[in-house]
Amino acid sequence: MRHAWIVFVASWQFGGAPERPRPDDEWFGRDKLYHFAGSAVIQSLSHSVLRANGADYASASGAAAGLTVGVGFTKEFVDRAVGKYFSWKDIAADAAGTGTGAVLMRQVDR
Repeated sequence: MRHAWIVFVASWQFGGAPERPRPDDEWFGRDKLYHFAGSAVIQSLSHSVLRANGADYASASGAAAGLTVGVGFTKEFVDRAVGKYFSWKDIAADAAGTGTGAVLMRQVDR
């Protein structure tokens, strides 16, 4: 886990974040819905695949959440690398989708 933080901090330091927010970065725009729904789907599918392959509930849930958060941050770092904006609002929508996917899987996986 420590190595993941080193990679995150190093990439943040050298990649940087935009100095100003994206002008069309609304809290409830269509893009945030895509981030929310995509994260919920990634969380649910990865949890299901892990459970189908013998992982216990806690392990599957944690690994699925880690994967989902990693995908969200990677998408934002790629956006930044290609000249687009890094959006903390997108990350918040990803986190909300991850949590929602985890809650839905808790209801299904009993």
